[in-house]
Amino acid sequence: MSASAEDELDFWSFIELANRRLSAEYGFRHQLATELLLTLNRTSNIVTYDLEASVHRPRGRSWSGFRLLFVVWLAGPLEPRKAAELTGMSRAAVSNLSKTLIADGLLARTQGEHDGRSVLLSLTERGEREMVELFKAQNDREYEWASVLTEAEQRILVMLLDKLVTNRDQFDVRGRN
Repeated sequence: MSASAEDELDFWSFIELANRRLSAEYGFRHQLATELLLTLNRTSNIVTYDLEASVHRPRGRSWSGFRLLFVVWLAGPLEPRKAAELTGMSRAAVSNLSKTLIADGLLARTQGEHDGRSVLLSLTERGEREMVELFKAQNDREYEWASVLTEAEQRILVMLLDKLVTNRDQFDVRGRN
């Protein structure tokens, strides 16, 4: 590919190029599936980066930190194992991240009631206040993103994404949950 052709390449023209080459040169047949998953992944990355850059980083938080605080805020107190499951993070990531959030005064770690070895993560009063403020900013930004679609389109997209995730048991999916 020449330098000028390379300069002209954007995401969508790359998708067209990829589909053409994958089919013609390599014989792959499922171009729409490739396009769907590349687009889904790119969209997720763009939205996540925007939320982190516009909402979380200016307040000294990371996207991962927000995800853990969000789950504990709304579903807590939780064992770290359950927090990992709900956030889609590994147990090790939750453990490391919770240490930082505890040091920042946002999370508390207490001993579980039923088992002396278990612990529970919960928000501190400061963590609760911060999450209300943080989520207000995030929810406003989410609305900006979602408002380019009609309410019906938003519901259809949620339904379609749910269908993708719900039916993943039809093949050997590797992942946390």
